[in-house]
Amino acid sequence: MGESIACTFLERKGFKILARNYLRPWGEIDIVAEKGARIHIVEVKAISRENTQLYGSNRPILPEEHVTKQKLEKLARTAALYMESTADAREYQIDVVAVTLDRSNRRASCRLYEQVLED
Repeated sequence: MGESIACTFLERKGFKILARNYLRPWGEIDIVAEKGARIHIVEVKAISRENTQLYGSNRPILPEEHVTKQKLEKLARTAALYMESTADAREYQIDVVAVTLDRSNRRASCRLYEQVLED
């Protein structure tokens, strides 16, 4: 559900979705999108608002807090392989969409973090 919401969010921001769930034994790309002349490799992290207090904290847990440096490095390797396999010579970047689901009110909020992994 989080990835579908993220796709809608990105499309509303002018992105064109090229692929979803690009899966290889060494990693997965949740969304491949383009905007302008650039490819965006997007990691989606979603959390239900009902689960944000699970860790006993007084503050809400944010979905983007679950994106680790190791995850981003693995994603970068998978992204390079995706770009090579599609023979796409355009520039690309790694982005994150954080989705917070409020199931009881049937709402979601999204935050886009662009260029989260610098070369």
